[in-house]
Amino acid sequence: MNACDTISDLVLLPGLPQSPEGIPTFAEPWQAQAFAMTVHLHERGVFTWAEWAQALSVEVHKPARAADGSDYFEAWVAALAGLLEQKGMAERDTVEALAESWKRAAEATPHGQPIELGNDPLRA
Repeated sequence: MNACDTISDLVLLPGLPQSPEGIPTFAEPWQAQAFAMTVHLHERGVFTWAEWAQALSVEVHKPARAADGSDYFEAWVAALAGLLEQKGMAERDTVEALAESWKRAAEATPHGQPIELGNDPLRA
Protein backbone atom coordinates (compact mmCIF):
# COMPACT_ATOMS: atom_id res chain seq x y z
CA MET A 1 0.00 0.00 0.00
CA ASN A 2 1.43 3.42 -0.93
CA ALA A 3 0.74 6.84 0.60
CA CYS A 4 -2.04 7.48 -1.91
CA ASP A 5 -3.86 4.32 -0.83
CA THR A 6 -3.68 5.22 2.86
CA ILE A 7 -6.88 6.69 4.24
CA SER A 8 -6.44 9.40 6.85
CA ASP A 9 -8.48 9.47 10.06
CA LEU A 10 -9.73 12.86 8.83
CA VAL A 11 -12.22 11.10 6.55
CA LEU A 12 -14.05 9.95 9.68
CA LEU A 13 -14.94 13.50 10.76
CA PRO A 14 -18.60 13.91 11.63
CA GLY A 15 -20.34 16.16 9.12
CA LEU A 16 -17.90 15.49 6.30
CA PRO A 17 -20.04 14.85 3.20
CA GLN A 18 -19.56 11.29 1.99
CA SER A 19 -20.73 9.07 -0.82
CA PRO A 20 -22.75 5.92 -0.02
CA GLU A 21 -19.39 4.07 -0.04
CA GLY A 22 -18.02 6.38 2.68
CA ILE A 23 -15.67 8.31 0.40
CA PRO A 24 -15.45 12.07 1.02
CA THR A 25 -17.34 14.05 -1.60
CA PHE A 26 -16.90 17.68 -2.51
CA ALA A 27 -19.29 20.05 -4.27
CA GLU A 28 -16.44 22.21 -5.58
CA PRO A 29 -12.72 21.76 -6.24
CA TRP A 30 -11.71 24.25 -3.54
CA GLN A 31 -13.36 22.02 -0.93
CA ALA A 32 -11.24 19.05 -1.99
CA GLN A 33 -8.16 21.27 -1.97
CA ALA A 34 -8.92 22.54 1.55
CA PHE A 35 -9.42 18.95 2.68
CA ALA A 36 -6.17 17.80 1.07
CA MET A 37 -4.23 20.70 2.55
CA THR A 38 -5.57 19.90 6.01
CA VAL A 39 -4.67 16.22 5.67
CA HIS A 40 -1.19 17.14 4.47
CA LEU A 41 -0.54 19.57 7.33
CA HIS A 42 -1.86 17.09 9.90
CA GLU A 43 0.27 14.27 8.53
CA ARG A 44 3.33 16.54 8.63
CA GLY A 45 2.76 17.22 12.33
CA VAL A 46 1.73 20.86 12.02
CA PHE A 47 -1.20 20.13 14.33
CA THR A 48 -2.54 17.12 16.17
CA TRP A 49 -5.83 15.36 15.57
CA ALA A 50 -7.16 16.78 18.85
CA GLU A 51 -6.17 20.32 17.86
CA TRP A 52 -7.87 19.96 14.48
CA ALA A 53 -11.03 18.45 15.95
CA GLN A 54 -11.27 21.27 18.51
CA ALA A 55 -10.71 24.01 15.92
CA LEU A 56 -13.28 22.54 13.52
CA SER A 57 -15.80 21.96 16.29
CA VAL A 58 -15.55 25.59 17.41
CA GLU A 59 -16.15 26.80 13.85
CA VAL A 60 -18.99 24.39 13.05
CA HIS A 61 -20.85 25.31 16.24
CA LYS A 62 -20.68 29.09 15.88
CA PRO A 63 -24.18 30.61 16.03
CA ALA A 64 -23.83 32.22 12.59
CA ARG A 65 -23.32 28.85 10.85
CA ALA A 66 -26.04 27.41 8.62
CA ALA A 67 -28.27 24.95 10.46
CA ASP A 68 -28.30 22.64 7.44
CA GLY A 69 -24.51 22.40 7.30
CA SER A 70 -24.33 23.97 3.85
CA ASP A 71 -21.39 26.09 4.98
CA TYR A 72 -19.42 23.14 6.37
CA PHE A 73 -16.37 23.78 4.19
CA GLU A 74 -16.42 27.49 4.96
CA ALA A 75 -16.17 26.43 8.60
CA TRP A 76 -13.42 24.00 7.61
CA VAL A 77 -11.35 26.76 5.97
CA ALA A 78 -11.94 29.12 8.89
CA ALA A 79 -10.77 26.42 11.31
CA LEU A 80 -7.65 25.77 9.25
CA ALA A 81 -6.83 29.48 8.99
CA GLY A 82 -7.34 29.88 12.74
CA LEU A 83 -5.09 26.94 13.53
CA LEU A 84 -2.35 28.22 11.22
CA GLU A 85 -2.60 31.62 12.87
CA GLN A 86 -2.46 30.05 16.34
CA LYS A 87 0.66 28.09 15.30
CA GLY A 88 2.32 31.27 14.03
CA MET A 89 2.34 30.01 10.43
CA ALA A 90 0.00 32.63 8.96
CA GLU A 91 -1.30 36.01 10.05
CA ARG A 92 -5.06 36.55 10.00
CA ASP A 93 -4.75 39.75 7.94
CA THR A 94 -2.65 37.96 5.33
CA VAL A 95 -5.11 35.07 5.07
CA GLU A 96 -8.10 37.43 4.81
CA ALA A 97 -6.39 39.60 2.18
CA LEU A 98 -5.56 36.51 0.13
CA ALA A 99 -9.13 35.24 0.42
CA GLU A 100 -10.44 38.60 -0.82
CA SER A 101 -7.98 38.51 -3.69
CA TRP A 102 -9.25 35.05 -4.71
CA LYS A 103 -12.84 36.33 -4.59
CA ARG A 104 -12.00 39.26 -6.87
CA ALA A 105 -10.12 36.90 -9.20
CA ALA A 106 -13.15 34.60 -9.36
CA GLU A 107 -15.46 37.51 -10.16
CA ALA A 108 -13.10 38.76 -12.89
CA THR A 109 -12.64 35.35 -14.53
CA PRO A 110 -14.81 34.58 -17.55
CA HIS A 111 -17.17 31.64 -17.10
CA GLY A 112 -15.56 28.32 -17.92
CA GLN A 113 -12.01 29.62 -17.50
CA PRO A 114 -9.72 28.58 -14.64
CA ILE A 115 -9.66 30.99 -11.75
CA GLU A 116 -6.14 32.27 -11.23
CA LEU A 117 -4.95 34.68 -8.58
CA GLY A 118 -3.43 36.80 -11.35
CA ASN A 119 -6.99 37.58 -12.52
CA ASP A 120 -7.53 39.79 -9.44
CA PRO A 121 -7.71 43.30 -10.92
CA LEU A 122 -6.30 44.79 -7.70
CA ARG A 123 -3.32 42.46 -7.46
CA ALA A 124 -0.10 44.16 -8.41
